[in-house]
Amino acid sequence: MRFENVWAVYFSACGSTRRVLRRMAEAAGEALALPVRELDYTLPPARERDYAFNEKDLIFWGSPTYAGRLPNVLLPFLRGHFTGGGAAAVAVVLYGNRGYDDALKELCEVLAGNGFCPAGAAALVAEHAFAPALAYGRPNAGDMAEITAFARQTALALQRTGCPQPVVVPGREPIGPYYTPLGLDGEPARFLKAKPVTNPEKCTRCGRCATLCPMGSIPRETPQECGGICIKCQACVKGCPAGAKYFADAAFCSHRAMLEQTYTKRRENEFFPPL
Repeated sequence: MRFENVWAVYFSACGSTRRVLRRMAEAAGEALALPVRELDYTLPPARERDYAFNEKDLIFWGSPTYAGRLPNVLLPFLRGHFTGGGAAAVAVVLYGNRGYDDALKELCEVLAGNGFCPAGAAALVAEHAFAPALAYGRPNAGDMAEITAFARQTALALQRTGCPQPVVVPGREPIGPYYTPLGLDGEPARFLKAKPVTNPEKCTRCGRCATLCPMGSIPRETPQECGGICIKCQACVKGCPAGAKYFADAAFCSHRAMLEQTYTKRRENEFFPPL
């Protein structure tokens, strides 16, 4: 297979997925001596058009895991706005040390349904978006070395053999329901309507949170508000230069505490096919 372009395609609210996918695409581009291109569909304007690829493209496609699956609000976009054209794709999900459940299988199925060939895959551990005690500081240097080696190895293998049968990854058949968040009491923690709170004494009204919100739900003129969908991605919390944004919802905070208490055992990156 003679590729002409290597792509990094991703959704990345807080930056970890962006960093990993760029490194993977760069490593593959270096191995194959090919240019690297990038498609970041994190912000709403990028999700207002269609995209087409072909068999000359090698794509590293990444997404964070939300409750063990792909972010549900993005599924209509992912299923309806991409044409694969036989392009080889490497599916990548990042998760915060609890588990990735069906997310990797779901991404492979979405890609295959759009005409891509999911020829490789990886489930990678990254610092949890709202429970940072889980996988704190990851992916670290050791993780990135593993990730880089996998990207190079996969790119070279696909150049030699072309796109084989779709990669086999863990997951339920059919894809199961989203993970049910639990609180410290072991009962379901219901925080679907929880939204970020703004500390008025810290907020400078710079509008940075509005530019970062992947749902476009924070008005720049009134950044203390969140008028639309909130996916709890923490982009506004982590991106606020004044530290003015936070979540105070009791169920949300209880779930965060449960995660930090229960899922402390180190998880390892998984690669398909394995290194």
